[in-house]
Amino acid sequence: MASDKIRVLIVDDVAETRENIRKLLQFESDVDVVGTAGSGKEGVKSAVELDPDVILMDINMPDMDGITATEIIRQKLPHVQVVILSVQNDQNYMRRAMLAGARDFLNKPPMGDELISAVRRAGDMARAERAKGAQQKMVTASAGGSAMTSNFAPVPRGKIIMVYSPKGGTGCTTVAVNLALALHSDDTRTVLVDANLQFGDVAIFVNVQSKNTITELAPRIDELDNELLEEILVKHETSGLRVLAAPSSPEMAEQVNAEQFVKILQYLQQVYAYVVVDTSPILTDIILSVIDVSDLLVLITTQEIPAIKSSRLILDLLTTMRIGKERVLFVMNRYDKEKRITPERVSENLKCEISTVVPFDDKLVTNSINRGVPFMVDNKSQLVGRGILSLAESIRARLATLESADEIPIRR
Repeated sequence: MASDKIRVLIVDDVAETRENIRKLLQFESDVDVVGTAGSGKEGVKSAVELDPDVILMDINMPDMDGITATEIIRQKLPHVQVVILSVQNDQNYMRRAMLAGARDFLNKPPMGDELISAVRRAGDMARAERAKGAQQKMVTASAGGSAMTSNFAPVPRGKIIMVYSPKGGTGCTTVAVNLALALHSDDTRTVLVDANLQFGDVAIFVNVQSKNTITELAPRIDELDNELLEEILVKHETSGLRVLAAPSSPEMAEQVNAEQFVKILQYLQQVYAYVVVDTSPILTDIILSVIDVSDLLVLITTQEIPAIKSSRLILDLLTTMRIGKERVLFVMNRYDKEKRITPERVSENLKCEISTVVPFDDKLVTNSINRGVPFMVDNKSQLVGRGILSLAESIRARLATLESADEIPIRR
């Protein structure tokens, strides 16, 4: 069906280039080129009239450059995703394009496979943004009302908390699992989602087993309801925490795309006070989508130089993506006071304050992982447990600050 296709607008001042790009896309069954424009100003006008999902935008045009046009379009139509095309492989151009709101940056002339992949990635994000906007309008219109009739009581829009580290081995999953348990209560029901779709370990960390994982939920996103959630989510018997597990084998990760993942998170927001998402270091389309829709990103580092270097890189990328530092909670995990690298030094060096320190306790943490019993279940009074409790309080405080400043949701 045409409505299921990715609607593409091509903006380039060279007619031959427009036609070549159109030819590259014309045989893709999921792509529909809805229009072309020969200038930046015409591109802005066409975008407003056609409301495409994706715009392929030349960067150098005589009347209005592609970066300026992108900025205007993104202000008018925030769900539209722009892919910049340029003959110049210039990092400064790339940075300016991303700051203007572009989703991707390709060299001209683009290779066919590269172009099509970029269009599909951007198309997935556009659909997710449209769905998010529609959901927010629906929530506003209903003024807090809900048609849900299951044994779940509706709650105000929950908060998505992404736990992420760009460096493996920093204890990201340990923090995510124990943080979810710290946030979970009868009043603030919490669900833990494993976004490491290839090698996720969340289910092992809490010692739960189920044949149902996110791969059973993703194909049914258009029929999501609480009965289906009850069937798919796994219950941690000791705490009552619900878990959405990763696929049982790596190759099954391809069965879930970014649009499906975002829709699942947004539905969970309607049911749970907190949606804690454990992630993988690799910036896949799904991980980038989680960054986009998260209310708060808990960024994990350690005292090791590679972890600190990786944190610097991701902080720079988040700035380029227009993710404000108010949405980032910087955490030092596995802190050993005997080491010379202090949280204060790292904060000063990276120009981002470390808000919480979780102490190093290798024996307790390793034992809890091997037993499948998170330390927040039976050892939360220990120093490492108190560190997680402190992190939970920091999250509540930051979310309250953002809400009072009317800065949630903050989106690109």
